[in-house]
Amino acid sequence: MDGLLTPVSSYRINEKPVETIVTKKAASHSAPKSPEDALEVLRHEPDYESLVSTLRFLSPSKPGTDDVFGITRPGPLSAQIVQVLVSEIVPNYWALLKEDSHGAKASSPFRQLLSCLRSITGINSIIIRLRALLQETKPEAKGAPKRSDVSLNVGILLDLLCHILEGDGVVYEIWGSATAFVDNEAKLRPLAHELVAILGSGRILSLCAEAADLVTKTSNKKEANSDKIWLGDALKYTKWLGRNIVSWLESEPAASHIKVCSELFVKALQLGHSELLVKNIFLALVSTKDARFRLLLEALRPTEQRKILYSVLRILSQDYLSRLGDGDSENSQTTISSAAGAISNIIGLNNNLRGHLVEWLTNSSGAGLGEGVGIRRAVIAVVAQDKDSIITVLEKSISHFGDQLYIKHSPTLQQEAHAQVLLLSAGYVHRNHPIKLTLLMRSSAWLNTISNRLSATNQRAHFLGMVVGEALSSLVDKGDKRLDFDIETTKGEEGKWYKGLTQISDKVGPLGTILSDNATKPATTSNQAPRAQKKQPSRPTPGPKLPQKGFVIEELSDEELEDDDLPSYAKPDSDEEDSDDDPTLIRRDKPKAPVYIRDLITYLRDLDSYDHQRLALTTAPVVIRRKAGFGTEVSEHAEELASLLVALSDKFEIENFDDLRAQGMVALIVAQPKMMAPWFAKTFFDGDYSTSQRASILVVLGLAARELAGFETSTYATGPAAFPSKQLPERVERLFLTPSTTSSHQPSSSLKALPANALETVAKSLTSDFLAPLAASAADSATGPDVLKLSTFTSRLEEQQNNPKIKIKHKARPKIRQIPNTTAQLLYTSFFSPLIARFQAALHTSSSSSRTRGILFHPYLLSLYLKTLALLIHACGPSTLSLPEMTSSLWRLLLSTTVRAHAVGDLPVTQAILFGLLAMLDVNENRMRDVCQEMGKEVVEAQEWAAMVFQGLRGGDGAGEEADVKMLAAGVLVRLREEIEKFQMVMVGDLIGFG
Repeated sequence: MDGLLTPVSSYRINEKPVETIVTKKAASHSAPKSPEDALEVLRHEPDYESLVSTLRFLSPSKPGTDDVFGITRPGPLSAQIVQVLVSEIVPNYWALLKEDSHGAKASSPFRQLLSCLRSITGINSIIIRLRALLQETKPEAKGAPKRSDVSLNVGILLDLLCHILEGDGVVYEIWGSATAFVDNEAKLRPLAHELVAILGSGRILSLCAEAADLVTKTSNKKEANSDKIWLGDALKYTKWLGRNIVSWLESEPAASHIKVCSELFVKALQLGHSELLVKNIFLALVSTKDARFRLLLEALRPTEQRKILYSVLRILSQDYLSRLGDGDSENSQTTISSAAGAISNIIGLNNNLRGHLVEWLTNSSGAGLGEGVGIRRAVIAVVAQDKDSIITVLEKSISHFGDQLYIKHSPTLQQEAHAQVLLLSAGYVHRNHPIKLTLLMRSSAWLNTISNRLSATNQRAHFLGMVVGEALSSLVDKGDKRLDFDIETTKGEEGKWYKGLTQISDKVGPLGTILSDNATKPATTSNQAPRAQKKQPSRPTPGPKLPQKGFVIEELSDEELEDDDLPSYAKPDSDEEDSDDDPTLIRRDKPKAPVYIRDLITYLRDLDSYDHQRLALTTAPVVIRRKAGFGTEVSEHAEELASLLVALSDKFEIENFDDLRAQGMVALIVAQPKMMAPWFAKTFFDGDYSTSQRASILVVLGLAARELAGFETSTYATGPAAFPSKQLPERVERLFLTPSTTSSHQPSSSLKALPANALETVAKSLTSDFLAPLAASAADSATGPDVLKLSTFTSRLEEQQNNPKIKIKHKARPKIRQIPNTTAQLLYTSFFSPLIARFQAALHTSSSSSRTRGILFHPYLLSLYLKTLALLIHACGPSTLSLPEMTSSLWRLLLSTTVRAHAVGDLPVTQAILFGLLAMLDVNENRMRDVCQEMGKEVVEAQEWAAMVFQGLRGGDGAGEEADVKMLAAGVLVRLREEIEKFQMVMVGDLIGFG
């Protein structure tokens, strides 16, 4: 046995060093007397008592008392101590210190450790250590194999960082401790740059998100860890940063510190939740007496000032002014005055900020495009306080409003917004400076504006020119000199509303309405959920009391039992849940289907209940359509219900979830088209939704438009959605309805949902309808000369007429009911115009927002968006009065450089452009002469592009989608060449240069 063990090395144990070490450890229990002693103690693995005494010595309990050393101030010695604390002390003593923290005592060792590390140096050290540990976990990391304690150390450091940064005044505390004894401006700049880079650049956010993912995967307590780690959530981190900026500004800092705070604010806008950050800071600081939000803006560059100021205007419009409508009520005027007061509190006497408001009102893509008139009234009320500013707004508006290129190419939604600005500003100038308005009305700029508007081919632009001309003439001219076109459209309800804008005079009021709404919103939302979950106990209904006088025996014969007057009832349907053999598994507390809109909203909000979600989705189309024409329940809750449906996710994998959700949104649009169609169009561009949710919005808009136009009829619009009070009893209804009519009413269980590719199916069917005449003419030309076919048909007709035995059956023509096309104008103003106007407005601002550009030009969304516009123009039909405007705007959009650039190499986008051209050619079949005369250049350009697409694609049986696109390009090319040959004389000038 002794030969099996071979000694490798040997050494002797010396007794004296052990005694020395023990002596040192025993002596280390005393508190250190200098920072060097503290560093030495921390480096030699101190015991708990030594660590506590060292932390007590290093803790900055009274900041600013020691001007020689401070662990929270940058320096070489403090950096060494912090490095030892992070790399050695925290991994070994974190659990013990956390257990002995005793709540929130400031004198506990745990709190003292946090105060020592709550500095720029401490946060930097934690980030560096955390990055090194995460690098070790990656597969490409070189060196020794992975340690088993890496995940544990990452979790400890992540928990440490969350505790250090917890609180609303942490950033101010870190900055104050770092600059306590720094008086030189040159020394402050590096510290400010470092603070902004650490907290505002997203460095902490990205590292903590990666660390949280690692800890969640390796830890057994996933739920507990995920709730405590908040630094990895961008939304929570942005809110925390906003609260710290507010706390910093409320502490009345110096001018140099406000500059650092503004730099941190601008840097935090790039974290992905800029609107939320601006909103939280604005609502917290807008009511301060010394206008802290204005001080924050004044410390920024002009471009950043303009960006944040426009965000504030958008927040005021969306959260407070969008629900006011036309703003004619007293409550609306109070809210607009409060919004004007908030804007005035921000602007103050700063001419640069006031200039940004003037630019917002007069630039080509501003004035709150797509928003209500309330925000424009509030901004003009603030600008009107300065004489020169309001006159500048009026002069620029007149010049801009009469520009020929602007009239021809700008979206109608944009022209309407600028017309409102012109009328509002003219009213203020007339009340305060009437002579100036009179001089402007006599100038050549005003005469050119009116003449250009009246000569416009766009009917909407023509209408706006007449309304503005009559309104301003009524302010200056008197008697017979007033301009009056005596047209029904200008005397209608809309024309009167536009003319009434010149009489509006809003005051800059207090912030009471906005502050009260901001205070009541959280309480309202928090109280709604518990109230909805309360269930009233069902009281058992007492049954009828039976007489107690004894038994009564009555004999019945068989003839009396076989009475024909007794109704026969069908066997009730079996319940799937009641078919279980085990009676303990049968549910008796099943939720009932919602009957009211508020119950439907409550069910949709209950994201943790499968039964509520399924019942809400299956009954939403029926309930919405049933309540649409009765009362104001749908109109009052339409936007809230639409927000829930758009943002709803399939958490329980409900069958036909997407189709049921789409049917509910279609029912909302059909019930309230004027209100909900613009809302969905706005949500598609401005909402924070995924690609699939945005695609569902486009599908819903297209299907709802076709249903309103009468091309399709939803099965939910029949029997189940009919209101009970409008139905006859069943036995009486049989007397008035034929069997075929009664059979058309289907029960709710037999209703079929929309297919997943409903919009694609409609587009394919329309494409086949468009190309069918071309295919028929091609087949006729291939069978022989037309003379032979005509003679054969003529001889056959003469034979039938001469032979009395042959009876010709004439088919009766179906009777066509003449209905005025009032739906076309609705589809144009509420569906088509908001979609195309917001797209064109987003194109102007896409250069500064890569996120918006990525959403707009996603291949799937872009193709679906173009097909939706084509379906809308087809649903309007050839008899709509707005067809020239729709055709010109869509044609120019399809042939724009940006859209065609994204069609290169992308078949779905190319197919969508071709489908749009084919739809316009079909709708404008009877007015192609006007199209060629007004848009000759665009027609020739479309022909050249279609020919290029046709030549660049390969056909054949195996080409698949490419063959379909080539066939579509061939159809467009043939139709365009026919029209160009027919009307080439009216477009000779446009043909020059094209060969």
